[in-house]
Amino acid sequence: MMCGKPHATPCSEVLAKVYTYIDGELAESNCDEIRQHLDECGPCLEEYGLEEAVKKLVAKHCGCDPVPGDLREKVLHRLAAAQKEQEARETGVGEA
Repeated sequence: MMCGKPHATPCSEVLAKVYTYIDGELAESNCDEIRQHLDECGPCLEEYGLEEAVKKLVAKHCGCDPVPGDLREKVLHRLAAAQKEQEARETGVGEA
């Protein structure tokens, strides 16, 4: 997802860090960059809201179950692939 507007921190970088940001695992300087970007970029703010809601829903319903060690990596890999597909659709890459 890209809004097409210039930002100090690119949309792709913000979206790549959104889960780490939600989890409170980013350095404060990075958090400031993410917050500033979200204040400026409606599409990224919307994506952040969706990711935060998903994370809360999963925590509410699966908080007690043990998570397989490789699950996080698999989920992040699939999310990255889906993001690339979405960006390709938005930019028309691969269309004939």
